[in-house]
Amino acid sequence: MNSSQTNERWSSRWAFILATTGAAVGLGNIWRFPYMAGNYGGSAFVIIYLICVLVIALPVLISEIILGRHARKNPVDSLTDIAKENNHSSKWKFLGWWGLSALILVLSFYSVVSGWSIAYFIKSISGQLNQLSPDQVGATWGNFMNSPWRLLCWNTIFMALTIGIVIRGVSKGIEKATHIMMPILYLILISLVIFACVTGDAHHAFNYLFAFKLSDVTPTIIIASMGHAFFTLAVGAGAMLMYGAYAPKNINIVSTVLIVTALDIAVAILAGLAIFPLVFAYNLEPTSGPGLMFITLPIAFAKMNFGNIVGAGFFLLLFFASLTSSINLAEPVIVTLMNKLQITRKKAALITGAAAWFLGVFSILSFNQWQNIKLLNQTIFDLISNATTDIFLPIGGLGFAIVAGYIMKKTQSKNELATSCSKIYSLWRFLIRYVTPIGIVIVFISAFA
Repeated sequence: MNSSQTNERWSSRWAFILATTGAAVGLGNIWRFPYMAGNYGGSAFVIIYLICVLVIALPVLISEIILGRHARKNPVDSLTDIAKENNHSSKWKFLGWWGLSALILVLSFYSVVSGWSIAYFIKSISGQLNQLSPDQVGATWGNFMNSPWRLLCWNTIFMALTIGIVIRGVSKGIEKATHIMMPILYLILISLVIFACVTGDAHHAFNYLFAFKLSDVTPTIIIASMGHAFFTLAVGAGAMLMYGAYAPKNINIVSTVLIVTALDIAVAILAGLAIFPLVFAYNLEPTSGPGLMFITLPIAFAKMNFGNIVGAGFFLLLFFASLTSSINLAEPVIVTLMNKLQITRKKAALITGAAAWFLGVFSILSFNQWQNIKLLNQTIFDLISNATTDIFLPIGGLGFAIVAGYIMKKTQSKNELATSCSKIYSLWRFLIRYVTPIGIVIVFISAFA
């Protein structure tokens, strides 16, 4: 057996579902989806996002897990081995390195935003946001963002928690953490949805999210929806390939991935239903962008009874979602470093955490000291977050689609998919060979032409 092949496995199908769902459910669902929907026309973004998930991102998710379970190695070595055994160039390993670069970049800004959730949980539960006027809420946020040392502190705490979990490995770290956090996440989210729909303007929120008009769809919305589909399902960077490498042979990939995708979509929609009824009930602005969770909602919390408890619930939800995803972002990088540098998991985890933390400093400074520094008319934070979601992940997804659909032998992918229904395999193979790659290319051409 090759020394880079992993012997670690998820203990059960349920453990695999929880871990994979935890990887997919994160900032993309709780923080990014609502403000993206707000910025891009509500229902127009939601419908195109759902189409992109089912037609483009879902086949890529299946592909990554198939590739990972077949090779049982880190993304770089998995792609190298699959290419070689099918008489193709080993240069496909660079797709693995591309994905690992994306993971480090995502983790760097992910940790920064996730640190905000810890800080605002404390602000909420301690009553610091109670009875504040909208101007005072905005000033609180402004003061927070203008303090690089405070942002750095919360970023460091979140990164330490992430690395502390992955250091413990798959069964004792990742699996155990997701077993605890995911049920709590769903409980909090459902409670918040019920509260928001009962006390807020649910009718307006439903219309905003689901009253679709084709005329509202633009190329900008399509590229944003596709990028978000990759981001929210955690595909296109090899993270799910690594989780697939831990999948036992007896797990049915199709049914498992469908469950994961359904849960992921449900969390995103529920997050919208937990947020927008409150936004509309208090006549707030749904198009407030990334500040929706940290400015707009706290204004609503400050006005309502028990707002500190409701607010704490939102930020605790965001924290749990962020943490289950951040460990997924770090794991492939750690395993690759372990294999390539022949070092322990602890050393690899510390290197990964330090690299992402260092890059996160640039994002932190872009909110204050370097806020006037613009690259391609974007702050450093915006450039990193937009480039990874709109460019890195879709290009990575295109690469994984090509490897699974064209490089990997049909007998190999069919054996890994192991479905009793030949039509399901044929549908997946058609999507991954034609619809997914063509869709990605068309969207890129329309967006950047």
